[in-house]
Amino acid sequence: MKRFAFLLATFLLAGCAAAPAQPAPAGTEQRVFNDTDVMFSQMMVTHHGQALEMARLARTKAVREDVRTLAAAIDVTETDELKTMQVWLESWSQPPSADPSAHSGHGGAHGTSPDDIKALAAASGTDFETRFLNMFIAHQHNAIGIARMETGTGVNPGALDLAKRIDESRTAEIQQMLRYLNQPA
Repeated sequence: MKRFAFLLATFLLAGCAAAPAQPAPAGTEQRVFNDTDVMFSQMMVTHHGQALEMARLARTKAVREDVRTLAAAIDVTETDELKTMQVWLESWSQPPSADPSAHSGHGGAHGTSPDDIKALAAASGTDFETRFLNMFIAHQHNAIGIARMETGTGVNPGALDLAKRIDESRTAEIQQMLRYLNQPA
């Protein structure tokens, strides 16, 4: 698992080197950012949108109360994080998402496909829950890779702090979801 995360982070970093930080006007730290900070925020805005779509399905369709509770917590956390990143992008005069080909040199955002989300929405019962947990584990692995890209070459203090929190919290979520997969529903 560590090797996968390392390889993903290396692959992501290979395609997009960090640009020099933009000067901060009037001493505002919030305005200090580089291309990595922008890329992190844009990729995570899209990524969080997909996570919220899946978590909201799980809040009502998961069989176990524990999984529904986890989905509700993810919904609250990722909604808040999403709003924060949208504010950053606006304050940096950057679009909320990049052109789909903008990050192709490092493999893009590695999101969950709309077809996968449709198939998840069509599932029910324990089939839904197993699909959700497996898809969300993969989804959160991608979030960790994007966060580690930010901590590697980003410069914005807020983005760096958020990336560290994403790395830690998504790692814990993955461990929790793996335990759910190993327990009968």
